[in-house]
Parts: sequence; structure tokens; C-alpha cells
Amino acid sequence: MTYTRVVGITFGWMIDHIVRWLALSRIHPNVLTFLGLLINIWAAYLFAQGRFRAAAAVVIGAGLFDMVDGRVARATDRVTRFGGFFDSVLDRYSDLALFMGLLVYYASINRFFYIVLTAIVMTGSVMVSYARARAECTIPKCKVGFLERPERVVLIIIGALFGRMAAVLWVIAVLSNLTVIHRMIYTWQEARRLEDAQLRAVSASTVKDKVP
Repeated sequence: MTYTRVVGITFGWMIDHIVRWLALSRIHPNVLTFLGLLINIWAAYLFAQGRFRAAAAVVIGAGLFDMVDGRVARATDRVTRFGGFFDSVLDRYSDLALFMGLLVYYASINRFFYIVLTAIVMTGSVMVSYARARAECTIPKCKVGFLERPERVVLIIIGALFGRMAAVLWVIAVLSNLTVIHRMIYTWQEARRLEDAQLRAVSASTVKDKVP
């Protein structure tokens, strides 16, 4: 058995036990989601102070809540439509809080270029989620694109731990906006395909009605 396999099994065992304990405690999954937001706000405060490694550790802790809230909901039979909506909305607030912390930090050290770069990252991150949400009002699914929230969070943690936040911001700025463009193109293609299929169905129905 490989080392990574052992780590994966151990981590899975820990998560399962945490979920089981939380389920027995009867804590509501939405409370866990809200606690995750509060922890991310704490991480944002640390980013604003320039304490990047400490912020990374806190973001990892917040990620634990993000991993278990849905599992606790399923384990306690509390899966609801509102719960999914609530989780998505608070995820957006968590993302923006982290980037806001970086904005405050770069403003405090007078790095105007990185203030603008972080603002571009914030815009791209929000638009990735918005593009999917809006697309799925038009087509059934729009999960294309690489840089979704889990990838962004991992990149932020890597940048904070290893002192490469500037490079990470560049990566997120480029890939998040490319993901938005990808989703726009995909939605256009799928919408055209669905419209063409609908027109063919209407034409076939019209021809059938005309047949004596």
C-alpha cells in the first residue's frame, strides 16, 4: 500500500468519525456552513495583517466545515433545497472575504498593481459561479471549466504557505476568466443544440398532422 493511499484512508476515517459525531450531536448542517464562513472571515483578517501562513492554516480548518456540512445533512436526513442554496451563497461570501483580506493587505503596503490584480481575481471568481447559475437557467447543466471553488481554495492555501501568493493570483485571474469564457461558449452551443432539436420536433409534429 502506497503512502498516499494510507494518508487517504486515514483522512477518510477521520472525516467519517467527525461526521458521525456531529450527526449524533444533532447540530444543524446550516450552522456548520455558517461557522465555516466565520472561520474564513478570521482567515481574511489574518491575510489583511500579512500573516499568510496562519491564514492558510485557518482556511484549511474552514475547509473541514465545507467538507462535512453536506455529509452531516445526509447522515441526519436534513438535505433541503434551501440548504444547498444557503451553502452556495455563503461559499461566495467566504471567497470574497479572503480576497478582501488580500486587498486590505496590498493596500496597506501600497502595492497598487496587486490591488487591481486581486480585484480581477474577485471578479473572475464570482463570475465563474454566476455563469454556471445563469447558464443552468437556460440549459440542464454547465459544469465545464477547470477553476471552480475547490481549486481556488487549494491555490490560495499553496500561495499563502509557500510565499507565492502573487503567482497564485495570476493563475486564478487567468484561469477563472477562461472558465467563464468556456462556460459562455458551452452554453451558446448547448442552447443552439436544444433550440434546433425543438425546431425539428415542431417541424416533425407539423408534418405528421398534415398527413391524411
